[in-house]
Amino acid sequence: MALAIFDLDNTLLCGDSDHLWGDFLVEQGAVDAEHYKHANDHFYQEYNEGTLDIFEFLHFSLKPLSEHAPDRLYAWRERFVSEKIDPIILPAGLQLIQKHRDAGDTLLIITATNAFVTTPIAQRLGVEHLIATTPEMINGRYTGLVAGTPSYKEGKIERLNQWLASNHHNLDKSCFYSDSHNDIPLLEIVDKPVAVDPDEALTQHAKNRGWPIISLRE
Repeated sequence: MALAIFDLDNTLLCGDSDHLWGDFLVEQGAVDAEHYKHANDHFYQEYNEGTLDIFEFLHFSLKPLSEHAPDRLYAWRERFVSEKIDPIILPAGLQLIQKHRDAGDTLLIITATNAFVTTPIAQRLGVEHLIATTPEMINGRYTGLVAGTPSYKEGKIERLNQWLASNHHNLDKSCFYSDSHNDIPLLEIVDKPVAVDPDEALTQHAKNRGWPIISLRE
């Protein structure tokens, strides 16, 4: 079975779940509104520019998980997915997933967004396998720290290689769909890289490399 790999934010979703979760926390009064909103927007801009320090961002974004009881976090997350994520799931993305499922491919989402946020989203999309940045949990509480390597830029390759070894899979005939220039390292190593509604930098890179460019938003 070939491996069909999907980025999540701004690829299968018409938006960024990490940034939206930060905005949702502001709406719930779970964080200091003015400071958190400003920082959340700043980090998102750095991500888009390719200048993000992933560990600085994770120190910021995972801290609220350590400040609230898991039961409250999970209740918030259920509302978040229903209110903020369901409306931005792209129908054409679901069709693309189904196309690969019908072909017998193994489906995998790989995302820099943390697993607390993305696990129920992958379930919503019907994708069994997920590689996401892992928030550390000790004795049933999130610590606010990251466990292992964040799945960001070259970290996606490291985490994917670990997954391939654990699941006895390989990249033969593999494909990867992404919107972001931050994913160029991983796009370079699959057999079939596809740029999906790509940002400006990825658009230019894809054209230079002769990669397909598609839209799931039309």
